[in-house]
Amino acid sequence: MAFMEKPPAGKVLLDDTVPLTAQIEASQSLHSHTEYIIRVQRGVSTENSWQIVRRYSDFDLLNNSLQISALSLPLPPKKLIGNMEREFIAERQKGLQAYLDVITTHHILSNCELVKKFLDPNSYSVNYTEIALQHVSMFFRSEPKWEVVEPLKDIGWRIRKKYFLMKIKNQPKERLVLSWADLGPDKYLSDRDLQYAVKLLSSCSHPYIYKITFATANESSALVIRPFSEKGTLKDLIYKAKPKDPFLKKYCNPKKIQGLELQQIKTYGRQILEVLKFLHEKGFPYGHLHSANVMLDGDTCKLLDLENSLLGLPSFYRSYFSQFRKINTLEGVDVHCFGHLLYEMTYGRPPDTIPVESFPPAPSVFVVSVLESILTCEALKNGMPAVSRLLQMPLFSDVLLTNSEKPQFKIPTKLKEALKISKECIEKRLTEEQKLIHQHRRLTRAQSHHGSEEEKKKRKILARKKSKRSANESGEEHSAKYSNSNNSGSGASSPLTSPSSPTPPSTAGASSIPPAPPLPPAAPAPSTEVPTSQPDASRGALLSSIQNFQKGTLKKTQTCDYSAPRIS
Repeated sequence: MAFMEKPPAGKVLLDDTVPLTAQIEASQSLHSHTEYIIRVQRGVSTENSWQIVRRYSDFDLLNNSLQISALSLPLPPKKLIGNMEREFIAERQKGLQAYLDVITTHHILSNCELVKKFLDPNSYSVNYTEIALQHVSMFFRSEPKWEVVEPLKDIGWRIRKKYFLMKIKNQPKERLVLSWADLGPDKYLSDRDLQYAVKLLSSCSHPYIYKITFATANESSALVIRPFSEKGTLKDLIYKAKPKDPFLKKYCNPKKIQGLELQQIKTYGRQILEVLKFLHEKGFPYGHLHSANVMLDGDTCKLLDLENSLLGLPSFYRSYFSQFRKINTLEGVDVHCFGHLLYEMTYGRPPDTIPVESFPPAPSVFVVSVLESILTCEALKNGMPAVSRLLQMPLFSDVLLTNSEKPQFKIPTKLKEALKISKECIEKRLTEEQKLIHQHRRLTRAQSHHGSEEEKKKRKILARKKSKRSANESGEEHSAKYSNSNNSGSGASSPLTSPSSPTPPSTAGASSIPPAPPLPPAAPAPSTEVPTSQPDASRGALLSSIQNFQKGTLKKTQTCDYSAPRIS
């Protein structure tokens, strides 16, 4: 096939679901306009960041493009006069930062191509629609029975996946949809195994899996054709949207928020859990469950996009479950995503935050009990329940399934082993990402705690106590050293001598002049010297002894001079 002859380009290593954050670092005025210097970061690593320069007109252009979402975004208004004043620029910078915070934290907007190109033009400079058309054109050269009716522009959320409405030439009334996608960062199958596995999808038969008409892959991308459903997906039913409309228009800001009936929730939930159980038993990795990947066929839900995990595409909810280290298997990912889907079916909108602290009133307490087992803080800390456990819960256990179609999906042993290794690699990358996020969160929490006002006060009090304690200990040490120095100094100045008997007078050479009587011991002369301290005595002890010296304590002495000779 000509499609298979495309030179290999390899998988796309960039994960488009990793959140981008943007911080305005500075502004500069040039002539008649102001430029804002923005630091953009992908994920939690500061090393993966870059600077971009944007004017207000760039923000305005982006905002106009995002109006299709019908969201009220907080872009500061235009100002023609006085827009170069210092105070105005500072105020506008705050407003633009608030705008960036909104578009980077909104789950759908942050993943759309418009926002990605605004924040990361180098990574998203390619026209993916043109690339998809090139691949599709090559495919049609070898498969002339297919014909493009029209491109379905932006009906999906993925940047690197494009859709086209198709028809078969000899069956002009029948409509099909063709999807083309690049290989993603989680593609771990060999090219040979990938091509075989993708072709095998068309042989899969299950009452709750949407039928694939044709599928093929090469070294860089894949192409899948399915029947087109005018009724649309489960998400279209919930949001009352038209299937052909752009993703931003359909799901960002629905006009009416209303959940499904209880019986629909029970039936659809049971059908989805049954097909998840089937795939898990087959050892086939999925990990891409969300309401837009569930097609409605009458009253039956059918799973879409089984090829996504084979192609290595990241999940729609990856930015959610990558925050929780207990969701570290694709089975756990499927259950977590089912929690999002059940919440959406129940309340007509996605949850505001994960984990969910409290649930609004639901059609049944059994619905809330299932949601609590998946989306609460306790559930996320302890890990996801198994699909088999969810099927036994009261909400789904009494649902009768009337479809009698026998599931068939034969996977050769060698391919099963390759799928197992691929699944382990996908889970390993997820675990490593979760570890980095966990370390970053701990570091951020520690820095925030260390920089809090309360913590600063505590540190000041502790520093004062420590300073006083060290001063007291130093004073006691100096006093002890000075005392030792005094004792040592007095002993050195008055050496002890043993008493001796008087020396007898010599008889040899007696003189007529008798010897002088022995002198009485002289009183020690007062000393005004300060005792020298030991070499290791501190300066403080010396100064202290000088200050404490009192001259009045010295005793007066009388000296008798016996030096003159006496004549008897």
